[in-house]
Amino acid sequence: MARPLHIAPSILSADFARLGEEVRAIDEAGADWIHIDVMDGHFVPNLTFGPPVMAAIRPVTRKIFDVHLMIAPVDRYLEAFAKAGADIITVHAEAGPHLDRSLQTIRALGKKAGVALNPSTPVAHIKHVLDRLDLILVMTVNPGFGGQSFIPAMIEKIRETRDLVQGRDIDIEVDGGITAETAPLVVKAGANALVAGSAVFKGDAKAYGRNISAIRTSAVSIAA
Repeated sequence: MARPLHIAPSILSADFARLGEEVRAIDEAGADWIHIDVMDGHFVPNLTFGPPVMAAIRPVTRKIFDVHLMIAPVDRYLEAFAKAGADIITVHAEAGPHLDRSLQTIRALGKKAGVALNPSTPVAHIKHVLDRLDLILVMTVNPGFGGQSFIPAMIEKIRETRDLVQGRDIDIEVDGGITAETAPLVVKAGANALVAGSAVFKGDAKAYGRNISAIRTSAVSIAA
């Protein structure tokens, strides 16, 4: 595996009534990043977190806040999420009129910049903004809800993304249906950051460490 593996539990599957405790639990359970799915009920058919919620949980952990903005138009909210504690801000390729400008703004705010590709969004869409990117998020489900099934056709898309990156300093992340069974498939195809929601947040908090470990062990087995 050329790049370090990152497991990023999605707090979309956490108990919202105990969100701070849940974030602390996955930190202690071995999460590398904390994945925060922000939805607006417009770009995707669901509503989740805003900057105040992020700011409230930011003191709970020092882990990377990997913030996935499923909102449009996105540009007007970048500064607010940066100030709320995001470390990586990922926007969708279709979420604003000028993707290059959005990425420049994220980096100007001192954050790492990512682009998310929906299942139907061609990889070629990001060909001319690679120099602005720190992360490419390949959606392996349609965005908007947790607990969906992995779309097998996205394996080839991950390979295509890996080939496009060609050794650049860019993480390839996948989100959707990631389990101990699908993790080795996406890692073999070229991913090195894995978002997992329901596969991590199952059982009580004592189980989170075992769940993360199972995904990590399965993922790294492909490189053995």
